[in-house]
Amino acid sequence: MMTAFQGGAAPLSNAGFERAKQSLEADAESLWALIAVETSGFGFLPDRRPKILFERHVFHRRTGGRHDAHAEISATTVGGHLGGGAEYARLERAMRLDRQAAFDSASWGLGQVMGYHATRLGYPSTEEMVARFCEGEDEQLAAAQRFISANPPLRQAFAQKKWTRVAFFYNGAAYARHGYDRRLAHFHDLYELKGTPSITVRMAQAWLTYLGYRPRGIDGILGQGTEMAVIDFQKAQGLPVTAEPDDATLEQLRLAVANGGAVPPG
Repeated sequence: MMTAFQGGAAPLSNAGFERAKQSLEADAESLWALIAVETSGFGFLPDRRPKILFERHVFHRRTGGRHDAHAEISATTVGGHLGGGAEYARLERAMRLDRQAAFDSASWGLGQVMGYHATRLGYPSTEEMVARFCEGEDEQLAAAQRFISANPPLRQAFAQKKWTRVAFFYNGAAYARHGYDRRLAHFHDLYELKGTPSITVRMAQAWLTYLGYRPRGIDGILGQGTEMAVIDFQKAQGLPVTAEPDDATLEQLRLAVANGGAVPPG
């Protein structure tokens, strides 16, 4: 059964990634590093809702502190995060108090773009931005690209791989507290050394996850967990067992997700 904030949840496509990369005039390693740091590499939860983080200090500011009696969702200080799907429970509590401020006070999707940036990034409203984010990662990444492009110092720093400046402009003055600059540098160097994720493998991992299989992460790497999940799916669908997300397997995965495929037993 679909619930609020669930949509198509399409994983990132090669075309979507290339559009963002070319627009930013950046290398693939830099863009993948941003994705890895902001959402551990994937913009949706297993239930197909966009990943979010509800920021109570933003809600406090946008409501003038009127709801500070609810300290878990409105306070002068950063914090209160529960992570994962539990962030939606916080968001929904805030929505009952002030729907617009609640949407504005969460960071959304692959690039964790704050809701209050929506109109500046060309969306008619925050809710429209969120609705489009629910449909797929291509839109989520496009919004992150527009956010970077709208800030010339950030865009320049990103193109030049000046990670301290990138973290300052993208994550705010408290970036060092969470090591954003160090993590960006780490992932960029890792991808440069080991290669960037496979979008095809990542797509298969996402669809397998939505269907209840367990590829052990959505990272674009064809490891043992992904191979085992692919084998289970191929057997269930009567496909030749290859342990790889070949074209026939990808098409069956796409169809199964589109049709709301049943979760496999066990």
